Amino acid sequence: MNIRDFEYLVALAEHKHFRKAAEACFVSQPTLSGQIRKLEDEIGTPLLERSSRRVLFTDSGLQLIEQAKKILREVKVFKEMANEQTGEMSGPMNIGFIPTVGPYILPKIIPAIKDEFNELELFLHEAQTSQLVQQLEDGKLDCLVLASVEETEPFKEIEIYEEPMSIAVPCEHEWAKRPEIDMHELNGKTVLALGDGHCLRDQALGFCFAAGAKDDERFKATSLETLRNMVAAGAGITLLPELSLPAEKFKDGVCYVKAVNPVPTRSIVLAYRPGSPLKTRFEQLAKFIKAILD
Repeated sequence: MNIRDFEYLVALAEHKHFRKAAEACFVSQPTLSGQIRKLEDEIGTPLLERSSRRVLFTDSGLQLIEQAKKILREVKVFKEMANEQTGEMSGPMNIGFIPTVGPYILPKIIPAIKDEFNELELFLHEAQTSQLVQQLEDGKLDCLVLASVEETEPFKEIEIYEEPMSIAVPCEHEWAKRPEIDMHELNGKTVLALGDGHCLRDQALGFCFAAGAKDDERFKATSLETLRNMVAAGAGITLLPELSLPAEKFKDGVCYVKAVNPVPTRSIVLAYRPGSPLKTRFEQLAKFIKAILD
């Protein structure tokens, strides 16, 4: 019995499929299947229902999966503590980004991070907030760069950037030539928004609803770029975060107008597990990213 056996067991529990679990562990399917069988022989109890076409775990298997997850988390903490003894920005670091931050922040920060911390090996992961939070909780990710929301409250947060949002309208819209728009002017208007699962949807709509606007329920975008294209096509107006805006006020059929009273904002933070031994590295990384964005 070894740590690798626990990794195989947890991967099989997550993927519910031998081939996919083997691919996730970078081994062949027979290797993974054989090791699971050896693990069963060693502990003297079946972990899987062999007669089923699906991957179904026995009660004993389900209990051992939870214990295996705890062991793997402790092993990760042990490695982190060992790495932290050097006090250097080196070694692997798995960072999660949400889709409304990653595409716009990564081109700005990654080249600079690689130049400044050339011994730091970054592994970047993009997913929605709920998925990232779960992966951080499970120890699969070291930290997250995302908008602070209720789901991130259990973690430690280092503020990186207070990001304002602007109103995006078609270039021929009556507001296009205005220097700014009072949010209260959205009263009675219908706005385009992202689909469910995007934290920016709730944040942007919160400001819009407070102003008296309505959500266009006929359309829910999968990305900020889809929202932008819908505005350019004259399908409506929306709020877009500053990092996603071009340098020009007018571009590709969309005009970006400053929103005021109040200025709609979201807080971009670096989140990590409380008690992580890599705290010093996260603080240094957050400080460096903040300097780039300011």
